[in-house]
Amino acid sequence: MKIDRLLAEHQLLVTTAESCTGGLVASALVDIPGISDYFKEGYITYAPQAKEKILGVLPETISDYGVVSEQTAREMAEGAAKQAHAGCAVATTGVAGPGGGTLKTPVGTVCFGCFVQGKIFSGTEHFTGTRSEIRHAAAAYAIAFLERCIIKTYGGTLCES
Repeated sequence: MKIDRLLAEHQLLVTTAESCTGGLVASALVDIPGISDYFKEGYITYAPQAKEKILGVLPETISDYGVVSEQTAREMAEGAAKQAHAGCAVATTGVAGPGGGTLKTPVGTVCFGCFVQGKIFSGTEHFTGTRSEIRHAAAAYAIAFLERCIIKTYGGTLCES
């Protein structure tokens, strides 16, 4: 994981906005020694009302696109960054299962949002496995997505060493 190097290099504070991952992204960050220089707070907003109240997700976004949508994930990331006064944020919202899936949004669908210095990115991935496996895979993906978004914003390449 190279996120700590990217945060240090660009002097970025990071925050998280999590729904289906329920704190696993924040947990992955706090596993990194020295991350307290760059991570001060994160948000678990499981219910739609929490997304609206804490992160400022518009009710229209949820009603028009759904709680599991890239639009919602984008607003979650932007709202978290504003709330935490952070330069970057990553957000997750999805269906971890085993129930709750639909034809349009099957179990394993997770939408990601990322805010980096005013730029907003989003994407959707589909994971398989148990509820726990989906949540853990989504959390790992979120960190990698955040890394890619920081690199896209500042240029450079993702170094694996």
